[in-house]
Amino acid sequence: MVAGYVYRKPSDLPAVIPIFPLTGALLFPRGQLPLNIFEPRYLNMIDDALAGNRLIGMIQADGTGDPEKPGLSRVGCVGKLTSFAETDDGRYLVTLTGICRFVVAREYQVQTPYRQVTPDWTRYAADLATPRSYEGFDRTGLLSALRNYLDRNNLNADWSSIDQAQAEPLVNVLSALCPFVPIEKQALLEAHTIEDRRDVLIALMEMDQGGHDDDSNDEERPFQ
Repeated sequence: MVAGYVYRKPSDLPAVIPIFPLTGALLFPRGQLPLNIFEPRYLNMIDDALAGNRLIGMIQADGTGDPEKPGLSRVGCVGKLTSFAETDDGRYLVTLTGICRFVVAREYQVQTPYRQVTPDWTRYAADLATPRSYEGFDRTGLLSALRNYLDRNNLNADWSSIDQAQAEPLVNVLSALCPFVPIEKQALLEAHTIEDRRDVLIALMEMDQGGHDDDSNDEERPFQ
């Protein structure tokens, strides 16, 4: 349930949604994504969404096409605007709460300054089901891989919060925060279940050899 409305099945969701292509930003079902909106076309998109169903599709660019209209990854996630504030300099500070992932079925030629697509909800319809408890979720391998990953990259973390986190938000927050390249982040988004995403996350952390920071300063950098 998001903002008082229950989306139980794909047919409850719209046939056309506006999209916000943003490389490196992941939105997961039931997760939250804060955004700082300042481009006029996306300010327009927020205005229209607030006047309508408040739904916006987050999706990564795929690195092809024109910078003003980049190619799109095949899978994104729709979210609902659940908080909104306007700054003195005209920016919008908003939060999207994820509802369901989608496959881009078609992009429209539109008059709006922002892009719109037809989403195919069927592949990820399970996102709309009641969240599982994940009782018995195996965290051991994930936390071991995370410790090694943080050590290699000279990062630290709030382990008390990590130890107390529930399975789904833990996996999704780590997937969003770890500085993987866009194609790796896309693999995390497209993983069907939390267990699948955990396994992809472990594999990516174990593949990473560290050394991303060229700064010679040895002071630990926070993982945030």
